[in-house]
Amino acid sequence: MNRTTQSLIAAVAVLAAVTGFAAANVPGGSGDDGAKAAERLPVERTSLLCPVPSSSDLAETSYTAFTPKSKDSEEAGKAELLPATQALTEAASKGDDEAKKKAVKPFLTSKTPGKPVAGEESGAESPALIGTADGRLAPGWTVQQTTTYAAGSGRGVQGANCTAPDTDFWFPGASTAKDRSDYVHLTNPDDAAAVVDVELYGPDGRIKSEVGESIQVQPHGSVPVLLSTLIQKEQTNLTMHVSVRSGRVAAAVQSSDDKLGGDWLPASADPAGRVVLPGIPKDATSVRLVAFAPGSDDADVKVQLASPTGSISPAGHATLHVKSGMTTAVDLGDVTKGEAGSLVLTPTEDAVPVVAGLRVVRGKGADQETAFIPGTSVVGTRATVADNRAKGSTLSLVAPGKTAKVRVTASAGTEGGTPASRTYTVKGGTTLGIKPPAPAGLKGAYALTVEPLSGAEVYGSRMLEIPEDGVPGFTIQTLPDDRGTVSVPDSEQDLTVLQK
Repeated sequence: MNRTTQSLIAAVAVLAAVTGFAAANVPGGSGDDGAKAAERLPVERTSLLCPVPSSSDLAETSYTAFTPKSKDSEEAGKAELLPATQALTEAASKGDDEAKKKAVKPFLTSKTPGKPVAGEESGAESPALIGTADGRLAPGWTVQQTTTYAAGSGRGVQGANCTAPDTDFWFPGASTAKDRSDYVHLTNPDDAAAVVDVELYGPDGRIKSEVGESIQVQPHGSVPVLLSTLIQKEQTNLTMHVSVRSGRVAAAVQSSDDKLGGDWLPASADPAGRVVLPGIPKDATSVRLVAFAPGSDDADVKVQLASPTGSISPAGHATLHVKSGMTTAVDLGDVTKGEAGSLVLTPTEDAVPVVAGLRVVRGKGADQETAFIPGTSVVGTRATVADNRAKGSTLSLVAPGKTAKVRVTASAGTEGGTPASRTYTVKGGTTLGIKPPAPAGLKGAYALTVEPLSGAEVYGSRMLEIPEDGVPGFTIQTLPDDRGTVSVPDSEQDLTVLQK
């Protein structure tokens, strides 16, 4: 018997032994056929990043963090917001977890689901924050950052949901106009540097800029990039694409206007054939729609306003043609006519993915303020928004298709209060604007969760009003699914792989 034959016999013997062992150790003692349906389980870890809130000495910033109560979550857990600092970077580079904890004191810590916590910062020295939540604090962990300015460019209210890191972002509605100062903030949560490209698209297509290529974002660092430094010509309406070559970042645009106040411009939902932009205030004096088709095909979309009584087409803007690779903008004026509404874009024929956003202005003359509404994802299983006050919160829910029923729950306050809940019906093709339930005996700020109970898809947003000296300060945050659960498919042993 030659050596090759002996090796072959030995290999077969090993395969038989491994196969026999595996067959004897199949879970449940049976070789059940087929994979089971995926199960939704609570996430075990959540990461969020908050951008630098302001460079103004007049800024006052509040942070509110909240995790909804969830079934089947871990018993233990903690959520912390840490400043993005060089000390943290140096500790991380040495792989010294103990030094990392000692290097930076947490700015905000959550220990109990269902109870929001809050913190405040003043002036221009507030850093970007890097947050992590694990165990029972991870499912649906949400952080809201709200900044108020008494004067200066961007004065009013600027609010942002702290966001998870990713590798691709679209921002329809950015600008380098004379009165605008738009900064894209890039924050890196990881121990290695990230490399980022920033591309700008105007009404004539992509605007070439070498300055926006290969931007380095250091570990646990945050970089603000002024968009007007990337291109030479002023552009009123732009779409910005942030793509990450290596690593990952959180990206958000801070927009300040010399006359119209300002706000954070969040990233749009991923390109899709249908885009929903929920929660245009009933007293909006000016609404601008900015749309972009990132693919190789032009897009033709139907424009409809979902009002409290039904869907209508805005006068003179029933359809919109969006050329591939070119930013399209249209001014809709006071499209809501005294009633809260939502804009719904749907394909007229073939579905071509688009991204879209709204710039919304309230007030008149010198007392105007701005907020942005990006195209958003469906509420899904549950959506959460923090930092609601005793006065000034308005919830907008829209069901673009059929009628839906939802439950809205107000948490306890940061300083006291008893949770409250109420069920609402959103008729198909309409927007329901409501003053949400507030906790009994409320002290401090509270969080809202929205849970669809039956019916079709629901989209939503929350407007927070903080008026001051005649300026209708406000900010709008959309309500995508809070990603409190993840789909985990059932896996089983497949012995056939040992025979291939």
